[in-house]
Amino acid sequence: MLRVKLLDPAARLPTVAHPGEDLGYDVFSLAAVVLSPLTTTRVRTGIAVEARNPATGEPLGLLVRDRSSLAARGIASTGGVIDAGYRGEVLIVMTNLSDQAIQINAGEKIAQMIPVPVLTGPVQEMHTLDESARADKGFGSSGR
Repeated sequence: MLRVKLLDPAARLPTVAHPGEDLGYDVFSLAAVVLSPLTTTRVRTGIAVEARNPATGEPLGLLVRDRSSLAARGIASTGGVIDAGYRGEVLIVMTNLSDQAIQINAGEKIAQMIPVPVLTGPVQEMHTLDESARADKGFGSSGR
């Protein structure tokens, strides 16, 4: 369940075209903005959100991800975490990776918010960690 507070009269509620099938909620730009080439811009949505698991009521975080139609135009959503306790305005950090200015219109779908469980817990400092098959093998260790 996504609870939404509209912070501006021009703001739009997030949408989901196929509830129970689509992974994320589409969010909309509050106002028109020009994304300059090779720059990063915070785009306002005019909404604050609270996500909860519909079955248990447990709080959920939200991952902000690209819309494929914008990614195909060279626009990436780059600041992608909304913590479960955040109640401020959702701002979408968008990076124009192209060499052309790109116009975003007011009311245009600009990103998706994907609900995720909050699994963080306390941090414990340890002197040793459990053994694993991978151990400390890092970059490229699984082949190319």
